[in-house]
Amino acid sequence: MTEGRATVEGPVTGGKRGWPFAASMLDVAGYGYVEEEYLLAGDAVRYRDIDDSTARADGVWSAEPIEPAPYRTRLLVYRPRDPAEFNGTVILTWNNVTAGFELFGTDSVEILEGGYALACLTTQKVGIDGLPPLNQGLANWDPERYGSLHIPSDDYSYDIFTQAARAVGPDRPTDGADPMGGLAVERVVAFGASQSAGRLATHLNAIQPVTGALDGYILAIYFGRGTPLEVGDEVVDLAKIGDMPMAERFRGTNRLRDDLGVPVFVINSELESMSCHPVRQPDTDTFRYWEVAGSCHVSEQSTAARAAMHARDEVVTMPRGGGINAIPMGLAYDAVFGHVHRWLAEGVAPPVQPKIDFAGESPAIVRDTDGIATGGVRLPQVEVPIAVNSAIPRGEGILAYLDGSCEPFTRAEAEARYGDRETYLTRFEDAANASVAAGVLCPRDVPKLVAEADHRWSELA
Repeated sequence: MTEGRATVEGPVTGGKRGWPFAASMLDVAGYGYVEEEYLLAGDAVRYRDIDDSTARADGVWSAEPIEPAPYRTRLLVYRPRDPAEFNGTVILTWNNVTAGFELFGTDSVEILEGGYALACLTTQKVGIDGLPPLNQGLANWDPERYGSLHIPSDDYSYDIFTQAARAVGPDRPTDGADPMGGLAVERVVAFGASQSAGRLATHLNAIQPVTGALDGYILAIYFGRGTPLEVGDEVVDLAKIGDMPMAERFRGTNRLRDDLGVPVFVINSELESMSCHPVRQPDTDTFRYWEVAGSCHVSEQSTAARAAMHARDEVVTMPRGGGINAIPMGLAYDAVFGHVHRWLAEGVAPPVQPKIDFAGESPAIVRDTDGIATGGVRLPQVEVPIAVNSAIPRGEGILAYLDGSCEPFTRAEAEARYGDRETYLTRFEDAANASVAAGVLCPRDVPKLVAEADHRWSELA
């Protein structure tokens, strides 16, 4: 079966609304970046397992392509306007669809200041069609702009992603529309979070050995299990998650391949560290695994940022309770982008970080006297706390499970520990700078974190 290549059309403009769905809220032009949207179309294959290999816990899976079908999807691109500012790395994101519409990150300052290109791909059926009763997929959100899009089944998503990697990669066609605007691309790195990380796990374990299309993989908030190669008409729908206990539903089942000659980086919160513990694997020359103590799948900060975007795009979201975990993972993602770029471009391997501590016959996270996880990547919010942030949910159900919790100290408790605000902020800034030295934060993050810490102190009751 011949290698699939997408036809690229664009850039796309107009439509009922006049902007791409989930476009960045940042002033990308002010960073010297171009925002453009393209359409990708062609025939994608689906894959089937060979000899039940995806049941293997070691991740050494085998798949073969079968049955091509036509597709048409979109790719939202951010790239430096000045080719001299491009660092050669494209981050290709597998857009997440668990909300019934697309979620993906376009707010990374590391990408915009570091000279990367970012390509955000609609890879799954729900991204276009949405879920009933709201049907908030692209085709309904702006039928003039997206009404022609079509993905027959998520079975074809793996090849669609591969074809997108080729369409933005070093060997992309030179005729027709170019999503990279002529940039000299040297490498393409896959990025996916949550459900999308699970799909990238399968792409890494089963598809990359066949295609060799990606130069690296970053899996964020990954639950330790790949997704099936074949699901037919089934789509991701949180409303149909069922009654299985969350810890059982999200228990890790397979390792990730580190023998394919491409770097693989997993960056997890405390929540996914519990899922991945049964299949936790050691760091190697091509594999890094970080666990961020005190964090959770969702944060108060990311929820607020998305709320502003959803208000602009007129998206209806599920209501969340209060007390959501308040340690954002996004800043650690920025550090990971930098490490993977240097790993590929300069051969500089990322630092190995300690893992979160587990103990007991049925291993559970070890917590200090405050209730904060011990071990792991330790951001300043856990090293110098004025709240207990954890993955312990405040309620029942999937949203509470993903949100974790934040329990602030009282003002009296904070003053008993630190004496006064100035002492607290000095110690917090020292801890932030230590995180920079450890390679888990970027220097630009320290002032904003100190400002946030100052604000949170002022809110203590």
